[in-house]
Order: sequence, then C-alpha cells, then structure tokens
Amino acid sequence: MDKKQLETLAAKVRIDVVRAIHSAASGHPGGSLSAADIVTALYFNEMNIDPENPKKEDRDKFILSKGHAGPVQYAALAERGYYPVSDMMRLRKLGSNFQGHPNMHKVPGIEMSTGSLGQGISVSVGMALANKMDGNPGRIYTLLGDGELQEGLVWEAAMSAAHYKLDNMVAIVDFNGLQIDGKNDDVMTVKPIDEKFAAFDWNVIVIDGHDFDEILDAFAKARACKEKPTVIIAKTHKGKGVSFMEDNPGWHGKAPSDEEAKLAVEELGGEW
Repeated sequence: MDKKQLETLAAKVRIDVVRAIHSAASGHPGGSLSAADIVTALYFNEMNIDPENPKKEDRDKFILSKGHAGPVQYAALAERGYYPVSDMMRLRKLGSNFQGHPNMHKVPGIEMSTGSLGQGISVSVGMALANKMDGNPGRIYTLLGDGELQEGLVWEAAMSAAHYKLDNMVAIVDFNGLQIDGKNDDVMTVKPIDEKFAAFDWNVIVIDGHDFDEILDAFAKARACKEKPTVIIAKTHKGKGVSFMEDNPGWHGKAPSDEEAKLAVEELGGEW
C-alpha cells in the first residue's frame, strides 16, 4: 500500500475516532489522534493478519499498552474489515462490546485487555518469548504513551525483552509530550527516552510519527535487527489533524460537542 493510500486511511480512522467519541460523549481523542498514523501503518501495511481468521496461529499481534486510546484501535480494526464501522459507534454505551478500554473477550482482533499502564508492554514480552519458544514467526507490536514510561513496570519489561533477545518484538512510543495533567516535562520528565532504551540494550529508532515514509522505514529496520528488541520513538502531536485539539492537553480525555465534532470531521476531510 502506498503513502497516499495510507494517508487516506489514516484520515478515515481519525474521523471514526471523532464520531465515536462524540457519540459516546466520553473518551480520549488526543492520544487516539496522535497515534492514528502509526496504527494505520501497522494494520494496513506491516502486520500479518487476516480479518477472516482473527485467531490464525502465525498472526502478528498488536497490543495497545496505552489502552485509553482504544478508539484508534477500534477504528483501525473496523476499517480493516473486522466488523462494520457502525458497530464502534456504540463506544462506551451500556451493554456495548466497545468499552472505554479494549476488551479481548468482546471485540475481534483485540489481543489483550489493556488500560492499566505498563501492563501491555509487559504481556507483550511474554507473548514474544512464547513465540520464540514455540517457533512461531508471529511478531509482537506494542504501542505505549510517553506518560506511560513513568511506570516502573515498563522498565522491568524492557530489561526482560533485552535479556531474552526478543527481536520479534517492537515497542512504539507515541511521544507527543503531553499527558492528562499537562506536559511530561512538568509532571515527571521521561527524557531522554532514546538513551534510556539504548541503556537497556534495545535497538532504538527515532522518527516523525506522522510521516509514513519514516514509519514504514522504521518497521523495515526493526525486522532487519537481530537479537535485540526494537523501540520506535515516534514524535507526534496530540490531537493531530484537528486544529483546536493539536498539542492541547485539555483534549486528553474530553469529548467534542456537536459543533466541535462537526468542525473536526470537516477538517479531516469528511462530511458531517
């Protein structure tokens, strides 16, 4: 799939995110929109998956460690054909399968129930190690928030992944610099992310997380790396694609009003 096609799909994913969160009147748009390009590249170009056979043995797995960004994963799965896009518009509704955080027992394509920060990457280490032991070629991809790096559990997982030489594992950090309480640097700095992962003996790649050329190149380099796990530090903008949400921590966990949702969808190239 070429860059233009991926950009078009990422716009659709962002529109789905805005529509679903608006419908729910609750959710996390900022971190969902910042990760949309990365998640689109994974589901439509990088991963070995099959919507017709979600449980096939040799599939690649994606774990959304920053589980509050569930809408972006729901949207990517819908656009990839796992279920109709209309299904996810029941986000956070009573009795809906589409809960605020991904639930592996309720939605096809969800590999792990996430939300407690730090646990997603930790389980990913176990999945990657299990695949190594079983001779399963499936790769494990994990998306973390930058604020999530404040969890000690993340660094225990990083140490384990390097110890077991899990070159079938890729962690992606959605480095938008913001979290629910404001800037990472003000809450608890996570810098220097690259040097920290390098100290844990990871293969480190730093990219623009909104440039598909750089995203795809990073995944190719990760595949080529042997005997080390790879971390892709993706520099992004929270709320990417919607002018009034971009780089604004106030949109971490806030649903748009009718007027705001209409404006956001139109800015993203859709019709309200």
